Amino acid sequence: MAETLDIDKLEREVKAVYRDVARTPNEEFHFEMGRPLAEQLGYSPADLDRIPDEAIDSFAGVGYHFDLANCQDGDDVLDLGSGSGMDVFVAALHVGNTGSVTGLDMTNEQLEKARGLRDEAGLENVSFERGHIEDLPFEDETFDIVVSNGVINLSPKKERVFEEASRVLKPGGRVALSDIISETEMPDSIKTNADLWAACIGGAEQINEYTSMIETAGFDVVEVRENPQYEFTSNQAQNACQKYGVKSISLGAHSSQ
Repeated sequence: MAETLDIDKLEREVKAVYRDVARTPNEEFHFEMGRPLAEQLGYSPADLDRIPDEAIDSFAGVGYHFDLANCQDGDDVLDLGSGSGMDVFVAALHVGNTGSVTGLDMTNEQLEKARGLRDEAGLENVSFERGHIEDLPFEDETFDIVVSNGVINLSPKKERVFEEASRVLKPGGRVALSDIISETEMPDSIKTNADLWAACIGGAEQINEYTSMIETAGFDVVEVRENPQYEFTSNQAQNACQKYGVKSISLGAHSSQ
């Protein structure tokens, strides 16, 4: 009988990692974090200067995609796996008072931190909701843009994530995301290891499969670019990078409706 991924264990492990990211961002993790990482990936220092420092401290993204998102005044934006809120706060800078930004996360500690930072900053057009990216607690055609950073690789149901993103987007809406993918298919011994999934390796989908899932969900992929400035820090991850071409990409897609 083939090994299978223990999805409950995966969720527990992912929550444990990102609970620590929220509470103790200065600890050592299997990924880089904070403002140096954000600037290295391409975030504007001017934008970072305008958002809460504590959100930046817990930032654990893998790329930059706000140029692909092209947020405008009045846009309604959804961030899948919003963590401590850095990308939500960046998006809020660009949608103005007439737009809105909603962050979705499943980790209570991240939500608590993000909501506290939002309240301190007095951002009335920002909200953080609890939920899973495979089962979005939102009505159809609610958002203009869906963004996500280093999170979809953690989902064992990626097709469902993209279907749900398509459902909650308005006609002509767009997706802009950064994520971890692989050049070649990884063996089941890696793909069924919850520890390696929580380390952002085991769930890395082969890139052609990844873009195919997005297209099947109703999107036209308009740009895919690699992020060579993103580097894994653990030996396990570096080995996977060399052996299977595990890497960070940023991707932009438009709804084909």
